[in-house]
Amino acid sequence: MDDLTAADARRIALRAQGFADPKPPGRVDLRHVRRVFGRIQLIQIDSVNVFVRAHYVPLFARLGRYDPGLLDRMAYERRELFEYWGHEASFLPVELWPLMRWQMERALRGELWGGMVRFAKENAGYIEAVYEEVRARGPLSVADLSDKGERGGPWWGWAPGKTALEWLFWTGRITTSSRRNFARVYDLVERVIPSQHLNAPIPDQHEQHRRLLVRAARALGVATANDLADYFRIKKPDARPRVTELAEEGLLVPVRVEGWKQEAYLDPKAPKPRAVDARALVSPFDSLVWERSRAERLFGFRYRIEIYTPAHKRVHGYYVVPFLLGEHLAARVDLKADRRAGTLLVHAAYSEDHADPKQTAGPLREQLNETAEWLGLDRVKIGARGNLARALRASR
Repeated sequence: MDDLTAADARRIALRAQGFADPKPPGRVDLRHVRRVFGRIQLIQIDSVNVFVRAHYVPLFARLGRYDPGLLDRMAYERRELFEYWGHEASFLPVELWPLMRWQMERALRGELWGGMVRFAKENAGYIEAVYEEVRARGPLSVADLSDKGERGGPWWGWAPGKTALEWLFWTGRITTSSRRNFARVYDLVERVIPSQHLNAPIPDQHEQHRRLLVRAARALGVATANDLADYFRIKKPDARPRVTELAEEGLLVPVRVEGWKQEAYLDPKAPKPRAVDARALVSPFDSLVWERSRAERLFGFRYRIEIYTPAHKRVHGYYVVPFLLGEHLAARVDLKADRRAGTLLVHAAYSEDHADPKQTAGPLREQLNETAEWLGLDRVKIGARGNLARALRASR
């Protein structure tokens, strides 16, 4: 079994995630976005819009200034992407539709959240009526349903109509056709998913898992079995035998990584860069950091989202975004886009212990300025909190 240094593992991971590639010098187009999806496989969707909706940030982090409408057009006009529970709610390339059937079948077997399953069992007739209405009148949002019921149920206060639509979405009978004010608009899968993918042969569950794990390895570069399972939310007991098989077949290479307690697996095609010189603000829901224990192993970066933490208990802030400088997560900033004032607010800025604030401040300020321009904001305003705030305010 080969050994990897911690630095090797970090560079391999950054290269696999697309951070070793130079950003396009000109206009970003669909080819660039496709290339990113070819690397990372999926982008997690999140509704929080304090800074910018999280699914738009991974492309900006890797490509620089681009038109976020590219992502929407790929999903809702060109049908190159579809929405499903890939790693939480995600955009996935449409060719992955047959490989997500296992998840839809899990839903049909009742292996989802207990409350959703109970609702489906107790309201089968109502769910079928909702499906028939989508078939007859779709595409429809929950607001368009003739009988959506009253809000106040256990699912984030969802109305019964919303729960029915989400059950049909989970089970693969309907999917997102578009979004209206960020609310899903649903339609039958046969009217959204291109027929060559909808009707493609469906491998058995083991083979679906194997193929997804290979894709996860390609996206991560080097990873533990748990990291690989987490990428597409495959249950660990289901993933581990498949990982062993893939290693025996040479599709994964077992390695020891300096400082990692668990055995790791290397994508056999993963290059080993000598250095990575990246600069990017990284969404809290970016695949580089969404598995928090992995972010700690790779970068020594302990990261927790504090949105749901009471204000007086927050350590770093409400919506905190890591800053990738070179091959390290060097800082974190608490951001808010004040669109009415045309200002990107940096409520707080913190340098990591290993990073020199003076060397971090200039590149971070440049990245914040570029981010403000991308968002159509006129200026950046730096607050006073954090050990990096003074140096950041002094930089231009």
